[in-house]
Amino acid sequence: MRTFDADALECLAAIVEEGGFERAAVRLSVTQSAVSQRLRSLEAQVGTVLLVRSRPIRPTTAGRLLIKHAVQLRLLRSDLENDLQDLTPGASAQREEDRISIAINADSIATWALPALSPLVAAGLPLEIITDDQDFTHDWLREGQVLGCVTTLRLALRGCKVLPLGDMHYVAVASKAFAAAQCPKGLTSHNFRQIPFVAFNRKDDLQSDFVGRALGLRRVSLSQRFVPSSEGQVHAVQAGWGASVLPQLLVQSQIDSGELVNLAPQTSLPVSLYWHCWNLDSDVIDRLTQALAEGATQALRQTQKPDSHKITPRSRK
Repeated sequence: MRTFDADALECLAAIVEEGGFERAAVRLSVTQSAVSQRLRSLEAQVGTVLLVRSRPIRPTTAGRLLIKHAVQLRLLRSDLENDLQDLTPGASAQREEDRISIAINADSIATWALPALSPLVAAGLPLEIITDDQDFTHDWLREGQVLGCVTTLRLALRGCKVLPLGDMHYVAVASKAFAAAQCPKGLTSHNFRQIPFVAFNRKDDLQSDFVGRALGLRRVSLSQRFVPSSEGQVHAVQAGWGASVLPQLLVQSQIDSGELVNLAPQTSLPVSLYWHCWNLDSDVIDRLTQALAEGATQALRQTQKPDSHKITPRSRK
């Protein structure tokens, strides 16, 4: 069985993660020519091209396999470092390139995920969180660039395990002034076409899914504006851009204060979340799994509503 130079593997991963040779060189504290040489050496050993020189740079199929191997080596080093820390507290800190990467959807980052992970970061876990549309968080795991992801997809990938986290509840809100001027009676079948909805991006179907279910409509076409940030959507709604379907955890305090108006108080959509991770015997993965499971259980339980309509959106941040 072939063995690969760990520095060359880390170099390949850094080029993809940093988006280029120059930034990879800065991250690894080597020259750009050294980065190129390590890549050429690795490609020569494998016998095939590992990167597609596009914008952004993309790994080939072989490149993805080697990047996954590089990330697994990071995990092994992190597990070893944790074991050594238990034996010799205060020993050397982990290297920046040994960071542990996971992918989490934007709404979870904006609400419950960061508090759940804070104890691990405080304990020294070199964590990197990648945020993306929920479909793409799963792709990061599929390509081996992260060891786990939070997503709305329930089907486990080969070599991975999946854990249900609970339901994120969504409500439709607008600013007090906007609601008074545009929809004083809330969301109805007569006014929804005139209301602009602030969505995360063009792949975000939750706005139309919510309106369709709230009003009993099979097909819904909405006027939409796009803000690719959960907190940004809240700010846009507060500024009067329109209405938006947002996590109840994120907007409940503004609803309670009267700053935002719940346009459909009888409707709440719970979206199921799942934690996917490599099926490996790893202390780091176990700690991440426990932290996310406990954090989600505690936070998501606060907004549970037994009469909610449950959906699994086609695409959600």
